[in-house]
Amino acid sequence: MGLTEIYQKGKKILGEKEFRWALDAVETGFILEHDRRILDRYTFRPQYIDGVEPKTTCRILDVELKTPVIMSAMTMPIPAITDNGLMDVALALKDAGSFMWTGTPIPKNLQELVATGVLIAANAKPFKDRDKVFRDLEGIQKAGVTWVGIETDAGQGTKIRDKQVATDCVPLSLQELKDIRKKVSCPLICKGILSRRDAEKCVEAGADGIVISNHGGHTLDYLPHALQVMDEIFEAVGGKAVLIADGGFRRGSDVLKGLAFGASLVGLGRPILYGLAAEGREGVCNIINEITAEMKRIMSLIGAKDSGELTRGMLIEDP
Repeated sequence: MGLTEIYQKGKKILGEKEFRWALDAVETGFILEHDRRILDRYTFRPQYIDGVEPKTTCRILDVELKTPVIMSAMTMPIPAITDNGLMDVALALKDAGSFMWTGTPIPKNLQELVATGVLIAANAKPFKDRDKVFRDLEGIQKAGVTWVGIETDAGQGTKIRDKQVATDCVPLSLQELKDIRKKVSCPLICKGILSRRDAEKCVEAGADGIVISNHGGHTLDYLPHALQVMDEIFEAVGGKAVLIADGGFRRGSDVLKGLAFGASLVGLGRPILYGLAAEGREGVCNIINEITAEMKRIMSLIGAKDSGELTRGMLIEDP
């Protein structure tokens, strides 16, 4: 089953589920369509003669991956799609040589997911009860995760259409980020950054990585897409933190655009859910493998031997 078929089948199945509302976006729903419009503004500058044989393997924060395509942070609604959904996703991503990223609620079986051998990050939310935040961070680390994420963009929780989903959150201060950094012994990744100002504060706090993301459209309405702010964040970070992007990426061509803008990794959210709904563990693995294969095919014809050679010069922006 090809990528288009998996998406179509997965969307149909999820559209019949009670939790289908969770795939929508906050308030007007602007973000989901806007993500696609921004990604479609860029086309490729081909180099057909003397084509290259590309590779997609990469090393990020001492982690070796077969592909720069990873799972975006999420937990809900994976357990509701299929029995043992989180475990199926973990095993699929391990098979694909990719990376798993859980969101909130923190999976109760996080330690079991880690035990599969999949590389995994887990997020904590900025709850008003800061003691809970630090308990969550401690529990995540005890589970043995590869990276720890903190949802810097969830200071007012999350919202889907008019329904408040996550509550009892307040924004983190720079000092609190520094305090979190002291409590986290593995790489710390700040998720949901969309401005130079916040990127600079993350670097000042000692973050190892930044996820440039509009949170799947679940925090504020009318947020930009990652590509619209990548330049200012790339400049602000100055190589002091790894950049990861997500938001509406669906094909290998989309991923390459994110990498060309300076991201080291690109995350997939809804595509993981579509793959799981369509074909279970195999479907998730196929999503990663198909997108990676599309990447390699394009890279060979635009002159990029690996993701590190992808540059903005390989893209043409529509006027």
